[in-house]
Amino acid sequence: MSWATRRKVIYLTGVFLFFAIVVGGPVAYHFLTIPPNCHDGKQDGGETAIDEGGPCLVLNPAQLQPEGVLWSRSFNVRKGDYDAVAYIDNPNQHAGVMEAHYELDLYDDQNALVADVGGTTFIMPGGVTPVFIGNISTGNRIAVHTQFQLTGPLTWESAIDIAQGVSVSNEQPSETASSSAVTAIATNTSVAPVSGITFVATVFDPSGNAIATSQTALQSLAAGADQQIFFTWPSRFSAPVGRIDIIPEVAPEPDPTAER
Repeated sequence: MSWATRRKVIYLTGVFLFFAIVVGGPVAYHFLTIPPNCHDGKQDGGETAIDEGGPCLVLNPAQLQPEGVLWSRSFNVRKGDYDAVAYIDNPNQHAGVMEAHYELDLYDDQNALVADVGGTTFIMPGGVTPVFIGNISTGNRIAVHTQFQLTGPLTWESAIDIAQGVSVSNEQPSETASSSAVTAIATNTSVAPVSGITFVATVFDPSGNAIATSQTALQSLAAGADQQIFFTWPSRFSAPVGRIDIIPEVAPEPDPTAER
């Protein structure tokens, strides 16, 4: 190797070492000293998947029990106008979905589609989340079959069930010659006020078949307070009342102890 070549090699080596120390050193230090977090694109810090599970707000679906649609049904309110309800079951006590997309389809007796409705809901932790869809127009066609499905991926988060502090009691049905109603008492058993409460009522006949559904809401319910809630229908129930489900719904809140 000639002297000129050796000098070039020494020069290039020096330049490389300069950049490796001056530039690469701080960059390596920066990345090597960043503590594990839930947005670094790596499975670390107790995570059970990349940026999911462990200390993270976003949970790993593989570690959860699957959710499911228990049933769905639609009810004729007046000619060409239907209300529908679907029950989503979530067996995971501390996991919820803040925004879940759904599609509801109504079919006639020939399995022809007569109404198609899309929307969003939340899924509460550890129990049933009813989804009420009202004022569904079918024109002059009669809906016979109802199909409800969740669409798109679900983002599960560590969540607090606010609705568990609200209970419902003293459900009372009543009817007139041309209408039906249900009243009940909502109680906030928690030590804090609860806001944005929706109640979905489903009426069943003695055989356990759903015959009507409705929805009402309270803007807020103070801690320890009781308040009467009302549900009404513009016609009499189609069968005797066997039981009434009234389920309170409140959007779940992200777990404040989880890393976002």
